[in-house]
Amino acid sequence: MPTQPPVLVASDLDRTLIYSAAALALTMPDARAPRLLCVEVHESRPLSYMTETAAGLLSELGDKAVFVPTTTRTRKQYQRINLPGPAPAYAICANGGHLLVDGVTDHDWHAGVTARLADECAPLDEISAHLHETADPVWLRKHRIAEDLFAYLVVERELLPEDWVKELAVWAEERGWTVSLQGRKIYAVPRPLTKSAAVREVARRTGASWTLAAGDSLLDADLLLAADRGWRPGHGELADEGWTAPAISALPERGVLAGERILREFLKASRP
Repeated sequence: MPTQPPVLVASDLDRTLIYSAAALALTMPDARAPRLLCVEVHESRPLSYMTETAAGLLSELGDKAVFVPTTTRTRKQYQRINLPGPAPAYAICANGGHLLVDGVTDHDWHAGVTARLADECAPLDEISAHLHETADPVWLRKHRIAEDLFAYLVVERELLPEDWVKELAVWAEERGWTVSLQGRKIYAVPRPLTKSAAVREVARRTGASWTLAAGDSLLDADLLLAADRGWRPGHGELADEGWTAPAISALPERGVLAGERILREFLKASRP
Protein backbone atom coordinates (compact mmCIF):
# COMPACT_ATOMS: atom_id res chain seq x y z
CA MET A 1 0.00 0.00 0.00
CA PRO A 2 1.55 3.35 -1.05
CA THR A 3 2.63 5.71 1.73
CA GLN A 4 0.64 8.94 2.04
CA PRO A 5 2.87 11.99 1.33
CA PRO A 6 3.37 13.97 4.54
CA VAL A 7 1.56 17.21 5.27
CA LEU A 8 3.92 20.10 5.99
CA VAL A 9 2.78 22.70 8.55
CA ALA A 10 4.93 25.85 8.52
CA SER A 11 3.96 28.38 11.17
CA ASP A 12 5.28 31.67 12.39
CA LEU A 13 5.78 31.69 16.17
CA ASP A 14 5.56 35.09 17.86
CA ARG A 15 2.01 36.48 17.94
CA THR A 16 0.88 33.47 15.87
CA LEU A 17 1.45 30.41 18.07
CA ILE A 18 3.25 31.91 21.10
CA TYR A 19 2.58 35.19 22.90
CA SER A 20 4.34 37.55 25.28
CA ALA A 21 2.39 38.75 28.31
CA ALA A 22 1.73 42.04 26.52
CA ALA A 23 0.29 40.26 23.46
CA LEU A 24 -2.00 37.73 25.20
CA ALA A 25 -5.14 39.91 24.78
CA LEU A 26 -6.99 38.33 27.71
CA THR A 27 -10.17 40.37 27.39
CA MET A 28 -12.46 37.90 29.16
CA PRO A 29 -13.25 38.06 32.91
CA ASP A 30 -10.31 36.84 35.00
CA ALA A 31 -12.16 33.75 36.20
CA ARG A 32 -12.70 32.64 32.58
CA ALA A 33 -9.14 33.24 31.37
CA PRO A 34 -7.46 30.15 29.86
CA ARG A 35 -4.72 28.31 31.71
CA LEU A 36 -1.36 29.24 30.23
CA LEU A 37 1.83 27.27 29.65
CA CYS A 38 5.16 29.12 29.61
CA VAL A 39 7.18 28.03 26.57
CA GLU A 40 10.09 30.48 26.76
CA VAL A 41 12.29 31.76 29.58
CA HIS A 42 14.84 34.54 29.04
CA GLU A 43 17.26 35.76 31.68
CA SER A 44 15.44 33.64 34.28
CA ARG A 45 12.07 35.26 33.51
CA PRO A 46 9.03 33.79 31.72
CA LEU A 47 8.67 35.42 28.34
CA SER A 48 6.27 33.57 25.99
CA TYR A 49 3.12 31.54 26.48
CA MET A 50 0.45 29.46 24.80
CA THR A 51 -2.74 28.08 26.30
CA GLU A 52 -2.57 24.60 27.79
CA THR A 53 -5.18 23.56 25.24
CA ALA A 54 -2.97 24.88 22.40
CA ALA A 55 -0.03 22.93 23.85
CA GLY A 56 -2.04 19.72 23.62
CA LEU A 57 -3.10 20.51 20.05
CA LEU A 58 0.52 21.18 19.02
CA SER A 59 1.63 17.87 20.52
CA GLU A 60 -1.08 16.11 18.51
CA LEU A 61 -0.11 18.00 15.35
CA GLY A 62 3.53 16.96 15.73
CA ASP A 63 2.44 13.32 15.50
CA LYS A 64 0.34 13.85 12.36
CA ALA A 65 2.34 16.26 10.21
CA VAL A 66 5.82 17.67 9.56
CA PHE A 67 5.65 20.71 11.83
CA VAL A 68 8.21 23.40 10.91
CA PRO A 69 8.61 26.45 13.18
CA THR A 70 9.18 29.33 10.75
CA THR A 71 10.42 32.49 12.40
CA THR A 72 12.28 35.75 11.94
CA ARG A 73 14.03 35.07 15.25
CA THR A 74 17.75 34.40 15.26
CA ARG A 75 18.87 30.85 15.99
CA LYS A 76 19.80 31.81 19.55
CA GLN A 77 16.39 33.39 20.16
CA TYR A 78 14.60 30.38 18.66
CA GLN A 79 16.52 27.91 20.77
CA ARG A 80 15.18 29.53 23.95
CA ILE A 81 11.70 28.28 23.05
CA ASN A 82 10.58 24.93 24.48
CA LEU A 83 7.57 23.88 22.43
CA PRO A 84 5.43 20.92 23.48
CA GLY A 85 5.31 17.81 21.33
CA PRO A 86 7.99 16.04 19.28
CA ALA A 87 11.16 18.05 18.58
CA PRO A 88 10.80 19.46 15.02
CA ALA A 89 13.17 17.83 12.55
CA TYR A 90 13.30 21.12 10.61
CA ALA A 91 13.12 24.73 11.73
CA ILE A 92 13.51 27.96 9.77
CA CYS A 93 15.18 30.92 11.49
CA ALA A 94 16.26 34.44 10.51
CA ASN A 95 13.33 34.72 8.07
CA GLY A 96 14.70 31.89 5.93
CA GLY A 97 18.39 32.69 6.31
CA HIS A 98 19.03 29.57 8.37
CA LEU A 99 17.54 26.12 7.89
CA LEU A 100 18.04 23.92 10.95
CA VAL A 101 18.05 20.15 10.52
CA ASP A 102 17.73 18.37 13.86
CA GLY A 103 18.81 21.63 15.47
CA VAL A 104 21.95 22.08 13.34
CA THR A 105 22.44 24.76 10.66
CA ASP A 106 22.51 23.56 7.05
CA HIS A 107 25.57 25.51 5.91
CA ASP A 108 24.99 24.86 2.21
CA TRP A 109 21.53 26.42 2.45
CA HIS A 110 22.89 29.46 4.31
CA ALA A 111 25.69 29.94 1.77
CA GLY A 112 23.17 29.91 -1.07
CA VAL A 113 21.03 32.51 0.68
CA THR A 114 23.92 34.89 1.35
CA ALA A 115 25.11 34.63 -2.25
CA ARG A 116 21.65 35.57 -3.49
CA LEU A 117 21.44 38.56 -1.16
CA ALA A 118 24.83 39.83 -2.36
CA ASP A 119 23.59 39.67 -5.95
CA GLU A 120 20.11 41.13 -5.57
CA CYS A 121 19.98 43.90 -2.97
CA ALA A 122 21.88 46.67 -1.21
CA PRO A 123 24.34 45.56 1.47
CA LEU A 124 23.37 45.34 5.11
CA ASP A 125 25.97 47.95 6.09
CA GLU A 126 24.20 50.60 3.97
CA ILE A 127 20.81 49.81 5.53
CA SER A 128 22.17 49.72 9.07
CA ALA A 129 23.96 53.05 8.62
CA HIS A 130 20.74 54.67 7.36
CA LEU A 131 18.81 53.35 10.37
CA HIS A 132 21.48 54.69 12.71
CA GLU A 133 21.45 58.12 11.06
CA THR A 134 17.69 58.61 10.85
CA ALA A 135 16.34 56.98 14.03
CA ASP A 136 15.59 59.47 16.81
CA PRO A 137 17.06 58.66 20.25
CA VAL A 138 13.79 59.97 21.73
CA TRP A 139 12.00 56.77 20.64
CA LEU A 140 14.85 54.38 19.74
CA ARG A 141 15.74 51.84 22.43
CA LYS A 142 17.93 49.29 20.60
CA HIS A 143 19.53 48.84 17.16
CA ARG A 144 20.40 45.23 16.40
CA ILE A 145 21.94 43.23 13.55
CA ALA A 146 20.51 39.70 13.29
CA GLU A 147 22.73 36.88 12.03
CA ASP A 148 24.54 39.33 9.68
CA LEU A 149 21.45 39.11 7.49
CA PHE A 150 19.08 41.92 8.50
CA ALA A 151 18.57 44.72 11.02
CA TYR A 152 15.88 45.66 13.48
CA LEU A 153 15.10 48.45 15.91
CA VAL A 154 13.34 48.25 19.27
CA VAL A 155 11.28 51.42 19.74
CA GLU A 156 8.75 53.14 21.98
CA ARG A 157 5.65 52.80 19.80
CA GLU A 158 3.74 55.68 21.37
CA LEU A 159 6.61 58.07 20.52
CA LEU A 160 7.31 56.71 17.02
CA PRO A 161 6.19 59.04 14.18
CA GLU A 162 4.04 57.04 11.75
CA ASP A 163 5.54 58.84 8.76
CA TRP A 164 9.05 57.68 9.70
CA VAL A 165 8.20 54.04 9.08
CA LYS A 166 6.48 54.85 5.79
CA GLU A 167 9.45 56.87 4.58
CA LEU A 168 11.85 54.12 5.61
CA ALA A 169 9.77 51.57 3.68
CA VAL A 170 9.96 53.64 0.48
CA TRP A 171 13.72 54.19 0.87
CA ALA A 172 14.33 50.49 1.59
CA GLU A 173 12.16 49.25 -1.29
CA GLU A 174 14.35 51.12 -3.78
CA ARG A 175 17.29 49.10 -2.46
CA GLY A 176 15.60 45.69 -2.52
CA TRP A 177 14.62 45.62 1.17
CA THR A 178 11.31 45.26 3.04
CA VAL A 179 10.22 47.03 6.24
CA SER A 180 7.89 45.46 8.81
CA LEU A 181 6.57 46.95 12.06
CA GLN A 182 5.75 44.25 14.65
CA GLY A 183 4.88 45.39 18.14
CA ARG A 184 7.89 47.38 19.38
CA LYS A 185 10.20 46.14 16.62
CA ILE A 186 10.88 47.60 13.17
CA TYR A 187 12.51 45.07 10.85
CA ALA A 188 14.50 45.88 7.72
CA VAL A 189 14.87 42.63 5.76
CA PRO A 190 16.29 41.94 2.27
CA ARG A 191 13.43 41.14 -0.10
CA PRO A 192 15.01 37.85 -1.31
CA LEU A 193 15.30 36.64 2.31
CA THR A 194 11.99 34.79 2.60
CA LYS A 195 10.40 32.12 4.73
CA SER A 196 8.67 30.67 1.66
CA ALA A 197 11.92 29.73 -0.09
CA ALA A 198 13.08 27.75 2.94
CA VAL A 199 9.67 26.08 3.31
CA ARG A 200 9.76 24.97 -0.33
CA GLU A 201 13.16 23.39 0.36
CA VAL A 202 11.76 21.49 3.36
CA ALA A 203 8.81 20.34 1.24
CA ARG A 204 11.26 19.06 -1.38
CA ARG A 205 13.31 17.16 1.19
CA THR A 206 10.31 15.61 2.95
CA GLY A 207 8.25 14.89 -0.16
CA ALA A 208 5.32 16.87 1.25
CA SER A 209 2.59 17.52 -1.29
CA TRP A 210 0.31 19.67 0.91
CA THR A 211 1.53 22.72 2.83
CA LEU A 212 -0.34 24.65 5.55
CA ALA A 213 0.87 27.96 6.99
CA ALA A 214 0.00 30.71 9.46
CA GLY A 215 1.42 34.12 10.28
CA ASP A 216 0.47 37.61 11.38
CA SER A 217 3.01 40.03 9.88
CA LEU A 218 4.04 41.45 6.54
CA LEU A 219 7.08 39.14 6.63
CA ASP A 220 4.65 36.18 6.67
CA ALA A 221 2.76 37.19 3.51
CA ASP A 222 5.05 35.26 1.16
CA LEU A 223 4.82 32.20 3.42
CA LEU A 224 1.02 32.29 3.35
CA LEU A 225 0.88 32.80 -0.41
CA ALA A 226 3.19 29.81 -0.97
CA ALA A 227 0.99 27.46 1.06
CA ASP A 228 -1.96 25.41 -0.17
CA ARG A 229 -3.97 26.82 2.76
CA GLY A 230 -3.15 29.55 5.23
CA TRP A 231 -4.55 31.38 8.24
CA ARG A 232 -3.89 34.75 9.81
CA PRO A 233 -5.11 35.91 13.24
CA GLY A 234 -7.34 38.91 13.88
CA HIS A 235 -4.36 40.99 15.05
CA GLY A 236 -1.03 42.02 13.54
CA GLU A 237 0.16 43.84 10.44
CA LEU A 238 -1.80 41.70 7.97
CA ALA A 239 -5.05 42.13 9.90
CA ASP A 240 -4.48 45.87 10.29
CA GLU A 241 -4.13 46.19 6.52
CA GLY A 242 -7.06 43.86 5.80
CA TRP A 243 -4.68 41.65 3.82
CA THR A 244 -6.11 38.46 2.38
CA ALA A 245 -5.77 36.06 -0.56
CA PRO A 246 -7.91 33.28 -2.06
CA ALA A 247 -6.48 30.40 0.01
CA ILE A 248 -6.08 32.46 3.21
CA SER A 249 -8.61 32.45 6.06
CA ALA A 250 -8.76 35.62 8.18
CA LEU A 251 -9.65 34.50 11.69
CA PRO A 252 -11.58 36.72 14.11
CA GLU A 253 -9.69 35.59 17.21
CA ARG A 254 -7.04 37.91 18.64
CA GLY A 255 -4.22 37.22 21.08
CA VAL A 256 -3.39 33.85 22.57
CA LEU A 257 -6.80 32.37 21.66
CA ALA A 258 -5.92 32.94 17.99
CA GLY A 259 -2.98 30.57 18.43
CA GLU A 260 -5.33 27.93 19.76
CA ARG A 261 -7.72 28.41 16.82
CA ILE A 262 -4.86 28.21 14.29
CA LEU A 263 -3.73 24.87 15.71
CA ARG A 264 -7.28 23.51 15.49
CA GLU A 265 -7.39 24.55 11.83
CA PHE A 266 -4.00 22.92 11.17
CA LEU A 267 -5.22 19.65 12.65
CA LYS A 268 -8.47 19.65 10.67
CA ALA A 269 -6.71 20.44 7.40
CA SER A 270 -3.93 17.88 7.91
CA ARG A 271 -6.20 14.88 8.36
CA PRO A 272 -6.39 12.63 5.29
